[in-house]
Amino acid sequence: MENTIYLAGGCFWGMQKYFDQFEGVRRTEVGYANGPDSAPSYQDVCASSGHAETLRIDYDPAVISLTELLEDYFLVIDPLSVNRQGGDRGIQYRTGIYYTDEAQLAQIEAVYRAEEAKAGAKLAVELKPLENFFSAEDYHQKYLEKNPGGYCHIPVRFFSLAETGLRESDAALRERIGELAYEVTQHAATERPFTGEYDDFFEKGLYVDIVSGEPLFTSRDKFNSGCGWPAFSKPIDKAALRESLDTSHNMVRTEVRSSGAASHLGHVFPDGPARLGGLRYCINSAALRFIPYEELEAQGYGEYKALFSE
Repeated sequence: MENTIYLAGGCFWGMQKYFDQFEGVRRTEVGYANGPDSAPSYQDVCASSGHAETLRIDYDPAVISLTELLEDYFLVIDPLSVNRQGGDRGIQYRTGIYYTDEAQLAQIEAVYRAEEAKAGAKLAVELKPLENFFSAEDYHQKYLEKNPGGYCHIPVRFFSLAETGLRESDAALRERIGELAYEVTQHAATERPFTGEYDDFFEKGLYVDIVSGEPLFTSRDKFNSGCGWPAFSKPIDKAALRESLDTSHNMVRTEVRSSGAASHLGHVFPDGPARLGGLRYCINSAALRFIPYEELEAQGYGEYKALFSE
């Protein structure tokens, strides 16, 4: 028995390659959904026809549940971004969960509510019945298999998620990253000031999300703010972070989470050095893993070495 779900998550090339890796996914097809009731060309879609680049997923619920598929989906999208994922902009890159079976709605809504609570803001992900779906041109199908060097907004390491076992239970995650990192990233706890491993630390290298390995900051943008936590003037890419209003503890702040795993990282403040852009990303050491420059290649981050030669 197979079920079907339709997911829009930015450029459909990466979405297809990403979901093809999971056991229980029987078939995938890229196409254009929930636009006008006539089959568009790719050129029409790029000219804002109103369709969303969408992936059809046929799956065996006895092997992989819809809940698991949706949790995997939220790992690789920014659910707060409107008409943009990564470097791609336009209405065709909007995010959406489109269903054809009302029986799926309870599972979808449960995951949706959990992600909204995690983000601390209303999601920009459409949740509605599928109105239409038109298969994309043949050259788009399995595009990244045919063109391994093709552009994709999804980090390469997510294409081996099933193999690396990055998807894991809360208990397994807690054991892997440790109690403090778990509380910080999953429950928005804050480590005590001046206690973090990277507070007074300025070696050359890359800082990644301790949960997912997603690249976030480099040592080139780290500065000593004296606040008691690692401070950065900017992320590697604004798309790597999600920002939302945080009114906890009787304060008004801007919370920062990683886009990939939605890990709580810390907050951003407008009191950074003017010469560096005026921002201070105040980040918990426990939310980060540091990769020395000399080990970038060996640990699969070789592409980021170029950031240090600019």
